[in-house]
Amino acid sequence: MAKPIVAIVGRPNVGKSTLFNRLIGERRAIVEDEPGTTRDRVYGTTDWGGVEFTIVDTGGLQDDQEVESGSLTQIARHTRDQAHVAIGEADVIVFMVDGRSGITAGDHEVADLLRRADKPTILVANKADSAARRDSVFEFYELGLGDPIAISSYHGSGTGDLLDRIVEALPEVEDEAEPEGPAIAIVGRPNVGKSRLLNALIGQERSIVSDVPGTTRDTLDTVLVWAGQPITLIDTAGIRRRGRIDRGIEQYSVLRSMRAIDRADVVLLVIDATEGFTSQDLHIAGYIAEQKKGVVVVVNKWDLIEKDATTMEDYREQARAALDFMPYAPLTFVSAKFGQRVQQVIDNALAVVAERHKRVPTAALNKMLKEAVAAHPPPSKPGKWLKFYYATQADTSPPTFIIFMNDPAQIHFSYRRYLENKLRETFGFSGTAIRMSFRGRDEGR
Repeated sequence: MAKPIVAIVGRPNVGKSTLFNRLIGERRAIVEDEPGTTRDRVYGTTDWGGVEFTIVDTGGLQDDQEVESGSLTQIARHTRDQAHVAIGEADVIVFMVDGRSGITAGDHEVADLLRRADKPTILVANKADSAARRDSVFEFYELGLGDPIAISSYHGSGTGDLLDRIVEALPEVEDEAEPEGPAIAIVGRPNVGKSRLLNALIGQERSIVSDVPGTTRDTLDTVLVWAGQPITLIDTAGIRRRGRIDRGIEQYSVLRSMRAIDRADVVLLVIDATEGFTSQDLHIAGYIAEQKKGVVVVVNKWDLIEKDATTMEDYREQARAALDFMPYAPLTFVSAKFGQRVQQVIDNALAVVAERHKRVPTAALNKMLKEAVAAHPPPSKPGKWLKFYYATQADTSPPTFIIFMNDPAQIHFSYRRYLENKLRETFGFSGTAIRMSFRGRDEGR
C-alpha cells in the first residue's frame, strides 16, 4: 500500500531541508543506510507512533539560481510551483516560515494558495530557538492557517509536537483495490522508453509514446494475462534529477512514481543503453533498494549499441560496478522500439516474484549459517567472542531472516554483508532485496 505523503513547503532558506534531515534521520525505523547506495535525499520514509509516511522536501528547487540572480520574482514563481505541487499531491502539507525574520510577502502568497486548498496544512515557525522567538510566533496567526507550531529544526525542539500533529492530520488509510496478480512498476528517467516498453508488452498503444521527455504525467495501471497468470503493470512518469525539475508538473511526476514503487512487488528500472548508468538512475535504484522491492534492470535501446563478442558482458561489468549496493539485480537487454527480448522482461519479473515468496526450511538455513561461520568466523573483541545460536525465516516479500546471537551490537556491517552473500549463494533470491535482523537470544522469547 502506498504510504501517505507529507510535503514541506515554504520560501528558500527557512530551514526546510534541516527539518527534513532531522525527521528522517532521528526516526529511521524504515529507511536503512547501506554503504555504496547513491540516493537523492529529497524523499525519505519515516514513522511516528507506528504510523509510516513519506516526507518530501520541496525546498532547494533552483535555489542556487535564485540566490545568484537575486530575483524576488523568481523566488515567488518557484515557491508557487512548489506549493501547487504540494496542494495537488501531498496528503498533509507542512508550511514552514522563518520565525526569526517574521512574515514576508512570499509567505502571504503561499498562504493564499494553501487556504484555498482542501488539504490539511500545518503552519510551522522555524528558528524559534529562544523564549522570545517562541513568543513572537503568534504574529503568524495573520496568515489564517491556524495555530503555528514553534520549532527549531536545527536543535530539534518542538519536532515531537509537529510529528504528533502530522499523524493526527493524516487521512484514514483506505484499502486500495487489490491488483490482479503481482504488481510490476515501470520506472526510470524521462525518455528512456518506459511507455514504449509497456506498449511492446501489451501489444497496443496503451500509453502515448513520444520522444518528448515527460510525456506520461500520471501512473497508469494495465492488467494483462501472461502465460495464464494475471499481472498489473504500472507505467509511471519519468523521474528527473532534482536540480532539473523546472516546473511543478515535473515534481508531480516524481511523487507519483514514488507511490508506484511503494505499490509494486517488482520494479522494472529502465536504463538508456546509450547513456549508461547516470547518477539519477542510481538515485532511483537506491530508493527501490530502500523500499526492499524486487527489481529487474531493463537496459533499453540496445539496438543503438555497436556490438562485438564481449559488449553485453562488458555492460554487465559496468552495471555490477555502478549497482554495487544491488548486486542481486538481474539485467535484461531489450529494444522496446523493435520488440526485441521484451517478453523476457515479464518472465524475469515473475521469476523475481517467485524468489520474493520463497521460504527456506529452518534446518537448511541453520546448516548454511553454521558452515558460513565455520569458514569465516566473525571479527570479535578480545574476551567476547561473537556466537550465533540459530536462524529462522520470519516472513516473505521481502524474504526476512532473524539471526539470534549473543551480542547483536557488535556485528560489523561487512559481516552482515558476508552472511547475506552466503544466503544468496545457497538459496538464490535473485532480483529481490532481503531483510536480515540480528537479535539477542532473549529477544526471541
